[in-house]
Amino acid sequence: MELGYARVSTAKQDLERQIDALSAAGIPAERIFVDKKSGAHTDRPGLTALLDYAREGDVIVVHTLDRLGRTVRDTLNLIHDLTDRGVGLRNLADPIKVNSSDPSDPMGQLALVLLALFAQMERTYMLERAAHARAVAAKTGRRTGRPTVVDPDKLTYAIHLREAGHTMAEIAAKTGITRATLYRHMPPRPATPVTAAGQPEPRA
Repeated sequence: MELGYARVSTAKQDLERQIDALSAAGIPAERIFVDKKSGAHTDRPGLTALLDYAREGDVIVVHTLDRLGRTVRDTLNLIHDLTDRGVGLRNLADPIKVNSSDPSDPMGQLALVLLALFAQMERTYMLERAAHARAVAAKTGRRTGRPTVVDPDKLTYAIHLREAGHTMAEIAAKTGITRATLYRHMPPRPATPVTAAGQPEPRA
């Protein structure tokens, strides 16, 4: 069985293009799981519901791989976890076509090797950027690390901005509160439907 997953980063953005592509691939709305959350957000109820719903032999279909993970490394780890469960993954619109459901496909396996390479490069660059940022902060005497106190008025304003559909990056820029602190202190969002049809079909 094929299952779809679609994600956009904010409530302002539209899932329609991804859902249309998944529907055109033959996936009914009740099997298309959706999120309106940034990839950096670990709380993605649609993805969680999809992973709980998937069974051995299923194939998860996405418009592009960046809908799945915060980084190439996250996406690769998820592909490996799914493979261990006997669940495949394929993409529709990326230049590099991935289809982990067919281990005999040499191009599909080459795509996974390329993803692993990109993941390692991404991690190396991330560590280098973090080390550089710490060195610059130390040199200029700036304190690193998260703030210990959150201004209640700023937090209230941050909640208002989130309800208005702003991204966490925008909220952090407007309030001066770091994204990590926002994720820790802001209350969870109300539950949202996890599929394009509202609820997935029952399954044993």
